[in-house]
Amino acid sequence: MLGEKVAMFPAWETLPHERLSPGVDIIGRRAEVLHNLDSLQVIVTAARGLSQPILQEVEGRAPVHLEEDHEYDFDAVVRELEFRAYKHVDMVAKRGEYATRGGIIDIFPTTLDYPVRVEFWGDEITDIRQFSVADQRTIPEIEVGRVDIFPARELPITDAIAKRAADLAVKHPGNPALVELLTKVSEHIPAEGMEALLPALSDAPMITLPEILRPTTHVVMVGPEKIRRRVADLEKTDAEFLAAGWEAAAMGADGPLATEGLDTEASSYRSYESLEVSISESGLPLWTFSPPGMFAAPEEETLPLEFEPGPTPRGNIEEIDAMMAQLLAHTNAGGRAAFIAPAQGAIKRMVDRFAEKGIRTKVATPGWEPTAGEVTLYQALSHAGLVFPKVKKPKDAEALPLVVVTETDLTGNRVGDIAEAKRRPAKRRNKVDPLALKQGDFVVHETHGIGKFLKMAERTIQSGDETSRREYIVLEYAPSKRGQPADQLWVPMDSLDLLSKYTGGESPHLSKMGGSDWKNTKKKARAAVREIAGELVELYAKRQAAPGHQFSPDNPWQAEMEDNFPFVETEDQMLAIDAVKHDMESTVPMDRVVVGDVGYGKTEVAIRAAFKAVQDGMQVAVLVPTTLLAQQHFDTFSERMTGFPVKIEVLSRFTSKKEAKDIFKGLADGSIDIVVGTHRLLQTGVHWKNLGLIVVDEEQRFGVEHKEHIKALKASVDVLTMSATPIPRTLEMSMAGIREMSTILTPPEDRHPVLTYVGAYEDKQVAAAIRRELLRDGQTFFIHNKVSDIEKKARELRDLVPEARVVVAHGQMNEEVLEQTVQGFWDREYDVLVCTTIVETGLDIANANTLIVENAHHMGLSQLHQLRGRVGRSRERGYAYFLYPKGATLTETSYDRLATIAQNNDLGAGMAVAMKDLEMRGAGNVLGAQQSGHIAGVGFDLYVRLVGEAVETFKSLARGEAPTVTDEGPKEIRIDLPVDAHIPESYIDSERLRLEVYRKLAASQDNGDLKAVIEEMEDRFGPLPQEVLRLLSVARLRHQARRAGISDITVQGTRIKFHPVELPDSKQVRLKRLYPGSSFRAAAKAINVPFPKAGRNVTSPKLRDTELIQWAADFLSALFDVEPINVSGAQPTSSNVVSVGE
Repeated sequence: MLGEKVAMFPAWETLPHERLSPGVDIIGRRAEVLHNLDSLQVIVTAARGLSQPILQEVEGRAPVHLEEDHEYDFDAVVRELEFRAYKHVDMVAKRGEYATRGGIIDIFPTTLDYPVRVEFWGDEITDIRQFSVADQRTIPEIEVGRVDIFPARELPITDAIAKRAADLAVKHPGNPALVELLTKVSEHIPAEGMEALLPALSDAPMITLPEILRPTTHVVMVGPEKIRRRVADLEKTDAEFLAAGWEAAAMGADGPLATEGLDTEASSYRSYESLEVSISESGLPLWTFSPPGMFAAPEEETLPLEFEPGPTPRGNIEEIDAMMAQLLAHTNAGGRAAFIAPAQGAIKRMVDRFAEKGIRTKVATPGWEPTAGEVTLYQALSHAGLVFPKVKKPKDAEALPLVVVTETDLTGNRVGDIAEAKRRPAKRRNKVDPLALKQGDFVVHETHGIGKFLKMAERTIQSGDETSRREYIVLEYAPSKRGQPADQLWVPMDSLDLLSKYTGGESPHLSKMGGSDWKNTKKKARAAVREIAGELVELYAKRQAAPGHQFSPDNPWQAEMEDNFPFVETEDQMLAIDAVKHDMESTVPMDRVVVGDVGYGKTEVAIRAAFKAVQDGMQVAVLVPTTLLAQQHFDTFSERMTGFPVKIEVLSRFTSKKEAKDIFKGLADGSIDIVVGTHRLLQTGVHWKNLGLIVVDEEQRFGVEHKEHIKALKASVDVLTMSATPIPRTLEMSMAGIREMSTILTPPEDRHPVLTYVGAYEDKQVAAAIRRELLRDGQTFFIHNKVSDIEKKARELRDLVPEARVVVAHGQMNEEVLEQTVQGFWDREYDVLVCTTIVETGLDIANANTLIVENAHHMGLSQLHQLRGRVGRSRERGYAYFLYPKGATLTETSYDRLATIAQNNDLGAGMAVAMKDLEMRGAGNVLGAQQSGHIAGVGFDLYVRLVGEAVETFKSLARGEAPTVTDEGPKEIRIDLPVDAHIPESYIDSERLRLEVYRKLAASQDNGDLKAVIEEMEDRFGPLPQEVLRLLSVARLRHQARRAGISDITVQGTRIKFHPVELPDSKQVRLKRLYPGSSFRAAAKAINVPFPKAGRNVTSPKLRDTELIQWAADFLSALFDVEPINVSGAQPTSSNVVSVGE
């Protein structure tokens, strides 16, 4: 009701003395609130935000303000960003980063949901627009115009602070971790965890939030007793955390700073008493708000508030009608009422429902107060409604109460968070994925085999007296003679499409250049691939021939159900959903894999597909690997489909015989629409009336025979499989194009990567980890994989952390007990769940954000990744500890696994982990065992391409066309002319981004592809310089040469050679007539043409750059009957270049 005048002041999600910096978005929001204190009316904060001291004033807390059409000094802006601890990167992906290119600065401000691109013209800002992280392209629908950039760290480093850090580093040489941190700070580098040293680095006094506020502010404490206990807990844990000292430094992660002699007390949490004192000293009135009957103050100072609970039908139809009748009478009498729901969809639906009953409604805008005689609908989050009996009475009318009803009261659903009303435009262009080649990576070259990447290099080419610059990738190959130095191959950037990164065995042998061994390896692989392709194509043909059900397009109910989704869909998610719907609406049965990291919203894709199938009267089977997951999916599906006539059942080993019998009956007579179940669904004797869609979740947990079962159910059923860490076989099937694949790579909003520690098991560390989680009211998973002594482990934990409620769960428990335990954990009755890996698959408990795994060295990679995905699923920061016994020796593989998990802890590491798994296990074969050697031989990418080609060949045979069977890969087209064509460093300075653009150009097939690349480059890097325009011209000439069937255009002495050429006699005559002085050698299949000049005289200069490329293109179109083109991309025009005979 107050709109913009309310702000939330967030607390750090880390402890004050931890070696971790708080998230940049939190720091940005804190700075924003402190900056805007004068314009705010209400500030809401948690106990933690209140008791944690803040530096009174900080230079750099005020934002950098940028606005269009104003003048700023470009370098000064960059300096201000550096000062505010923004990180300089080559491509902006996270909050608190910036990138510069020419006159463009990309910034991701810590307080915004999207990055902005600021364009300068000289010193004036001409444009500020937002862009999307995924493809780095501008989002045109959204106007920005001005932007405030708040700091990314609590304490921007001034010269004084840097100097002080340097002095401190000299004073405390004994603690290497501390010295390293201080040294970084003294060099103006914001170091991870420098927040722990705030009081030591800054002179400003540290005070609490109330002391900063205006003197007229009232402080209201809601539930003072709870706040008091909370603050005491915070103090205790903070102290304990410092004491535990956490010297157990894991791979790259450290505990808090053990700072002897450094006084960092000032930044510790304040006690409740000291807070009360500082509030009264600042002269602020302190109000407390407690439940009735708890006396927090003497009677005469207590103001009783009168209100009653609102009506709560909670989904009961008769009671809902009764409530509607009450509301109708209430509003007709001129009373006021409000309805609160978090999702837009729910509000729209309620407007209709109120209208049906004849109740007047209004949808509120921010700042609107409820008006008399109607129900005002607010989009907000509230869990329980109230009735306020005494409200200011309107003139000459009786005082009517104000009634507040929430969605939870009405439907009984647990509502999620507030879904943002603004939907991101989900247009996906090419995903930006820079080809990251490190020195020493193995690369497969289509014609020369496996080489090693050395460097990117530039060369100046001399031809006669002309020079031109080009960029190359240098690869190293095995020496052609024994004992000689290795051979090098310089690959020009325009044939980058012949390279792919090698994924296969451990370390492959380098091939010899132009040797026969690579040809043979390829031939063998190709022959083997043909066999597979035959089998695959049969499978494919069967699927194409089987008529699937063609689902009808979305109906209004579908849209309404989707509107109730309480989160913002990510772009990838929208794409996956659209793809799935498109598959369902076609006649061919769907077979699609959705690969998305844990917690990236795959379930929502399934829910929408299932709902769509039910709308067509088909049944849906949802197949999950574990009983717990079945239960959870059942809850999620039911919750998302409430209010729609869909009957959902769950079938697992918790289902009693009798219930199961009823369910089977319901499936056979069609009364059940959706059934969620484990392997029991696959038993014989399950009959369906009309099954339309099968959803397989966590696909990597099902064995082959299960999948055969699924296939046998019906050839014509649509299948949707989902997985976070696809097993190699799935990956291959989808990459070879037998199944469609959608990947969901963008993390949901406000996700932090899970902080991962790998190290030896220490009691102290475990206790501190559990306590830290209790502090933020969170829950902890403790994975112990031996059922025999799991109870003993739980007892140990109870002794370690007596205040935690510890409970045990494992697969051998009695069903009811297990279900109750997990349900109890879900309802937050317990704090620590000690369990076996049964939680691995898909338990989604948003409140559990710490995971501790014992004996992690015994687990597989995808298992570790899946486990880690159980935490960090909400906005809280997740912690994962993978521990092994103290003093244990790890095998090489398990060390590798743990290291992989420790390194890939960014969001969306699932695919990376799966690829690594593929490397560690070797890929095996898609359809049999005889194949694994070939993948190691030619590398995974090339292998997949070979399978693709073979499948294509068989398909064209089946269609009755003549197949093109060659043992050649794509032709390498060499164009070596004196042309200055490269991407200058002044335009794109980062090597990997240059590589990415070169790769896009090399892979382009026609002018349309090039147009897309140009549009993207102009948007991301600014207007194209001359050299890049020439690069585009060369690309167009390559397209022309490909159409003419020519693979070499090179300079030889004073002539230009075109090769290979077949010229009939008529063409030879035409050649002599148009280009006198040229010669054609039939044996060598080559044409030699005199070098073209700019005039008729002998002394005229030779053509070069764009004119030369244009001449070559004209030559091709004149002789080989291909369309004439203009290499600069404009419409073709006639050329005025004259060729001179010798």
